Amino acid sequence: MSPLAPRLFDPVRRASHLARAGRRFDEADFLHRRAAAEAVNSLEAILRGFPTAVDLSPHSGVFTAALADSGAGDRVGPVRAVAATPGEAALPIADGSADLIVSILGLHWIDDLPGALAQIRRALKPDGLFLGALFGAGTLKELRGVLTEAELDVRGGAQARVSPFADGHDAAALMQRAGFALPVTDVDRVTVRYPDLFALVRDLRAMGETNALAGAIRPLTRDIAARAAALYTERHAEADGRIPATFEIVQLAGWAPHESQQKPLARGSAKMRLADALGVKEQGRD
Repeated sequence: MSPLAPRLFDPVRRASHLARAGRRFDEADFLHRRAAAEAVNSLEAILRGFPTAVDLSPHSGVFTAALADSGAGDRVGPVRAVAATPGEAALPIADGSADLIVSILGLHWIDDLPGALAQIRRALKPDGLFLGALFGAGTLKELRGVLTEAELDVRGGAQARVSPFADGHDAAALMQRAGFALPVTDVDRVTVRYPDLFALVRDLRAMGETNALAGAIRPLTRDIAARAAALYTERHAEADGRIPATFEIVQLAGWAPHESQQKPLARGSAKMRLADALGVKEQGRD
């Protein structure tokens, strides 16, 4: 991790949550399967081979399962699952060795996201492809609000309970900063409906997505949990009594630079003014 990056997450706490989730992950893997399917859709549109592939996802089997159901699987070599956290230490992947690197819903737990993306880019061969997905800023916005309000009501003070997620609008800039060529980003917003807050929390535990923020965490009391559940229903319940939970999945795609790739024209090299190309008359010109 870069010495300039603040410590946001506790890696031991995060590993514990993933280990606990492993036993129940298939009960709540729907968002991971959705993100993996989108990554595979991107591969289906790219008619070239990727002989050397690496999966950095915390739940690696999800991507390989999606790939197996796709025609793109014939163009991708054996996928090597790497249990490593980019940005925390050197990746166990040689620089310039991978044709394809995938990370499905794990990068939002990284303290130094630009550094992690730079590590991934260095591990790619020239013209190698990175496909990633991470939760974005709108994720669990309802839960964040009611937990804070409930803790203030009961305890008189509140601490962060939901991770700070990256803004999807900044993702392309982060990819460029990390050295990727032709970066593309998209945001997939998903609303999942639950009978109550406790059902939502059960799914988050099964995903391994519960609180892994760094530092001491004061436990939530029954009074706080009950107050949060009541606020969630009061603020957000729909006509049938179910509550919505928002998830933003930020999809990333970028290439390791290569001389064969398209490049923007040099500044000042255009042969036609934009107004002429669009067939409009500029204000202030005769």
